[in-house]
Amino acid sequence: MTTNFQRVFGSTKPVIGMVHIGALPGTPLYDPQLDLVAAARKELLALQEAGFDAVMFGNENDRPYEFNVDTASTATMAAIIGQLKPDIKVAFGVNVLWDPLATIALGVATGADFVREIFTGVYASDMGPWTTDAGKAMRYRDRLGRRDMAMLYNVSAEFAHSLDQRSLPDRARSAVFSSIPDAILVSGQITGEAAAMSDLSAVKAALPDTPVLANTGVKHDTVSDVLSIADGCVVGSSLKVDGDTWNTIDPERARHFMALAKEARQ
Repeated sequence: MTTNFQRVFGSTKPVIGMVHIGALPGTPLYDPQLDLVAAARKELLALQEAGFDAVMFGNENDRPYEFNVDTASTATMAAIIGQLKPDIKVAFGVNVLWDPLATIALGVATGADFVREIFTGVYASDMGPWTTDAGKAMRYRDRLGRRDMAMLYNVSAEFAHSLDQRSLPDRARSAVFSSIPDAILVSGQITGEAAAMSDLSAVKAALPDTPVLANTGVKHDTVSDVLSIADGCVVGSSLKVDGDTWNTIDPERARHFMALAKEARQ
């Protein structure tokens, strides 16, 4: 049986490039002078021209982050992605930090191929106590008629510490059994910081039959090692001018990264 992950990405170890949409209306860093659509289009086209397998739209700029995102933020993201749809030539996903139901709603509204979020676990975080409900999120997806939309579960939340005393591989293995994700993602402590290679290796060893992706901090000089273990990766900060998360994408850095990734996959 073909899985959602296979349907979206085929047999390739996908390299997913992040489009960090500018801070949205109603958030502290919002800049009304910034053309959010034009800025996002520039990043989308740079990633596609560099040969990325997929792109993911996220609201990383909406700091301080929230668990229950304002409806206006989700609606604005939908409007931006809707205007970009004619330009999107690869598989695409969405992530509304840190709100699983908003992420599902945005994915359905825009016709996304996949979503990424923290769907399982209990955490102490910068945003306060963090509890999740994968069952509610997946049932919401199904109720909205998108069983085909792949769900990527990040099991090592950024900006947070798991209150679960089980090891990361055990938590990942349990999540696959109890909550049927399409893929498991392994992250570092914050955006742009890499997961320990030992963590990535241990999770993959525990889940030989489930796609496991590196979710943060993959760099030009590590992508070969990462893809020798993982079934793909998500990359954002490394593609930016000077490797700074908050800068725009540097097309040359993006091309170089994807060239290294393709070489590693061969």
